[in-house]
Amino acid sequence: MTLDTVLVVAAGLFSVGVYGALSQQVVVMVMMGLELMLNGVILAAAGLWWFLAPAPDGQVLLLVVIAAMTVEMAMGFAVATLLNRSRQSDMTDMATDLSG
Repeated sequence: MTLDTVLVVAAGLFSVGVYGALSQQVVVMVMMGLELMLNGVILAAAGLWWFLAPAPDGQVLLLVVIAAMTVEMAMGFAVATLLNRSRQSDMTDMATDLSG
């Protein structure tokens, strides 16, 4: 496996995530698109660190980022579940009053 292959797969993940985040109206599907985008960025960063500077510092930073991303996605799913239970809707256009 080369750096080019890793970056192509990361770009593919990011592209699928952008399409998923922009084309969906269901909150959970938008969050899945965002998750794919973040995974593409993390894969690109991991590949760059692995091939350019194989020190464990970058890998530890990636583990911290993945842990923070896990907590963030859990909180997002909790908000989506609360929105679904309170309004019986999981569409993004029904959640516009949450932003202000």
